[in-house]
Amino acid sequence: MSVLLAIDGSPGERELWLDLLRAELPGEHLLASREGVAPETFDAAIVANPPRGALAGLPRLALIQSLWAGVERLLADETIPSRVPIARMVDPAMSEAMAETALWAVLSLHRGYFAYARRQLEGVWRVHAQRRADEVEVAVLGLGRMGATAARRLVFNGYRVRGWSARPTWLDGVDCVAGEEALDALLASAEIVVNLLPLTPATRGLFDARAFATMRPGASLVNLARGAHVVDADLIAALDAGQLRHAVLDVFHTEPLPAGHAFWSHPRVTVLPHAAALTDPRTAAAIAARNLRAWRAGQPIENRVDRVRGY
Repeated sequence: MSVLLAIDGSPGERELWLDLLRAELPGEHLLASREGVAPETFDAAIVANPPRGALAGLPRLALIQSLWAGVERLLADETIPSRVPIARMVDPAMSEAMAETALWAVLSLHRGYFAYARRQLEGVWRVHAQRRADEVEVAVLGLGRMGATAARRLVFNGYRVRGWSARPTWLDGVDCVAGEEALDALLASAEIVVNLLPLTPATRGLFDARAFATMRPGASLVNLARGAHVVDADLIAALDAGQLRHAVLDVFHTEPLPAGHAFWSHPRVTVLPHAAALTDPRTAAAIAARNLRAWRAGQPIENRVDRVRGY
């Protein structure tokens, strides 16, 4: 049997992944293309954001291992049989990178570094008051591996951190709450909101006009999860009205962010090119290979996606 490597990337990226995975899986027959190969040859696939239909018509497909943390594109692909288990990528290296970005964004908002950057362009020398980290309340939405790692990093750096998740969760040093009513109360009190939620039908468009009106006046949003969590027009309106002070955005509805989009030039928006936590092929290849070996041995796979929950 063979393993299909389906990656939406450049030829160089595909070759890199193929080389790393072949080194990790010397006993496996890995193919970067299904062209000219009988469909029944493949019983597993290792994927990175493949286009719709890339895994269609593989009758013996019995495992899909994603190299990405997000799996909403896979779950939305109706050509993938629901019987096929999907494992998402949970990489400690990626979680640490995400925590670093969350800390940078929170620290920059807390200390006014984005305002200082604007003043540099204006040639203005002005110092504003400096507050302590323990005077700043930060809400982290989503307490999975990435969210929990980010929350702990913020606590370590002195911030007052509250966390929200769909189900009750406990983290040392973090005031954790769950449920819709608790979310509204959390949004109303936090000065900085860091979004690390998975994208599900329940969280799509979560940050809309109602949510922004609920948030504490002058609060800031850091969206490091998915662009579809945010209603763009509502965010711009909240920033223009002064309801929100700033938004740090790493993810967008369309990527790359189209030229001329209001986010590019808005003075209260900081744009990152979906770079908050890039997949490290070295560690991710080892994790994917370990899961494939476990599956071959009849053992449970790690980080299997719950299709009902959407992650």
